[in-house]
This record gives sequence, structure tokens and C-alpha cells, in this order.
Amino acid sequence: MSGGITLRVNGQPVSAPNGARRLLDLLREELDLTGAKEGCGMGECGACTVLVDGEPVCSCLVLVGQVAGAEVVTSEGLAARGLHSVQEAFVQAHASQCGFCTPGMIVSAAALLARDPRPDEEAITLALAGNLCRCTGYASIFSALERARER
Repeated sequence: MSGGITLRVNGQPVSAPNGARRLLDLLREELDLTGAKEGCGMGECGACTVLVDGEPVCSCLVLVGQVAGAEVVTSEGLAARGLHSVQEAFVQAHASQCGFCTPGMIVSAAALLARDPRPDEEAITLALAGNLCRCTGYASIFSALERARER
């Protein structure tokens, strides 16, 4: 890809000619990074959550031009050197069922643990408030985060 907007995605430089398209579309359609999912398309479900300069954002609400020069990390990027501790904890706690919300949950949880390695239950609840799951009932997700913070 060449042209207009430059950013880094999972540590790799990316150029995007069209800064007016959604970050989610760039990730999924042009970079084949399909971890972030198109859920609601309105920033309500968190399925498309990625990190932009370390902060979780709904990629369905962000235009590529808004992240020019930024570092974007997807769920795939978290696993660049083997599974991230949150990803391992999700596996061990059986914290996903259909898996649709899982990448967004993991990205949000990784951001929380990066800023607070020992979050309490309230901090976990707040960090995951923008991520909806229709399958798990959240107990296994909270269990996974409890495991991850122990690492």
C-alpha cells in the first residue's frame, strides 16, 4: 500500500491512500487482520476494539485519518511473540464461547493490565463496560482477568 496516511499497525508501517475510511475496514479488508469484528457499527458493543497509542478504541468509529502517525495494536498484534497473558488466561478459563466478542475483550483487558497490573473487580468491570458478550455471562471472562493479573 502506498500513499497518503501513514501509521503503524502491530509494529509494521502502513500507508493508506484513503484517510476517510474506517480503521476497522482498513484492518479487516486491506490488512487481513480479522480479529476486530464488525458488531454494531456504532461503538456500542466493543467487538471492534483495538489499541491506538495504548488506549482502547472502537475501530468502527475511528477514521484512518484520525490515527495518522499512531500505533495501532490489534488482538493479533498482542500475540506477535506468542500468546499475551490475557489470551492465555482466556484459554485457561474457557472465557469465550462463540468468540465474536473475545478479541475486543482481550484488547480492553490488556490495556487495563498495562496501566494497572493489579486491578480490583471494580476496575475490571469499568474496563470491560464497553464490551458486550451474549454467550458467557461474564463470569469466565472475569475469571480470566483474575488469572491474567496474577501473572
